[in-house]
Amino acid sequence: MHKWSPNECNCSIAYTLSVVGGKWNWLLLYKLFQNGVQRYGELKKSIPPITHKMLSQQLKELEAEELIHREEYHQIPPKVEYSLTEKGNTLLPILQLMSHWGKENKPADDAVAQ
Repeated sequence: MHKWSPNECNCSIAYTLSVVGGKWNWLLLYKLFQNGVQRYGELKKSIPPITHKMLSQQLKELEAEELIHREEYHQIPPKVEYSLTEKGNTLLPILQLMSHWGKENKPADDAVAQ
């Protein structure tokens, strides 16, 4: 899969895609927005098609971009929680617009089955 470079097209859209352009990133951000603090297992259950490897990779990328915060608790069994950062919260208007657009434009269930 192509990873966007912030210098491609030399524009702000290319930069944004370089930060959040992964297949699952927008959905992960939305799940954290919707549900607040989430543990790894909760995120995995909320997005069944995502593999463990991909979930782990996407979470690391979002953390590296400072869009999510990873809180690790040193206990047995280990506990890790994820939440949106202040920077991640700046994407909320876009996430809300994407959700609204999807609701307005998603085909009816019976049309999808045909």
